[in-house]
Amino acid sequence: MITVDFPGSRKLIDAIDASVAQASTPAITDALRNALCRLIRSEEVKLPECVFEMAGDHYARRELYRSDDHGYSVIAMTWGPGQGTLIHDHSGMWCVEGVWAGSLEIVQYELGEHEAERYHFRPVGSIQAGPGSAGSLIPPHEYHTIRNPSEDSVAVSLHIYSGRMTQCAVFKPEGDDWYQRTERQLGLDQVH
Repeated sequence: MITVDFPGSRKLIDAIDASVAQASTPAITDALRNALCRLIRSEEVKLPECVFEMAGDHYARRELYRSDDHGYSVIAMTWGPGQGTLIHDHSGMWCVEGVWAGSLEIVQYELGEHEAERYHFRPVGSIQAGPGSAGSLIPPHEYHTIRNPSEDSVAVSLHIYSGRMTQCAVFKPEGDDWYQRTERQLGLDQVH
């Protein structure tokens, strides 16, 4: 279901459909990462203007497409200066994330011990990703943060999830690398 039409949207959907036809999750995410990098760099796809508009006090999540046949969803995220996430997961779904504009800092975390709703995480790597770069997250290696490190410019990323991501686990810091787990319902901002 196309939520909003934009130049190159059919080319993007065709590339995703071809990628999700691969035989395994690693093959799917590899094909998607490569296709997304190629499409962003070629400028054949022009995202709608609204995805470059900030949403005030939070980063924006705008659904551009959801596949009835394959189940995946395509979400554009808009990150104002300094906006980012806490450590979170993707509720067991794979995801490919590509930077469309600006830059993002992504920190991946490894889950250590946990007791009840308290979890111990350790950072295992961080990257600064710019336009035309893409990465993937495959459970159980899905714990990460995303942040726009700029003090004055907007960043835009495109996220392709294996399903509809309507909730996730979020981990709030308690100190000494310990975090409290809570469930977060994820909303969508309006596409216009």
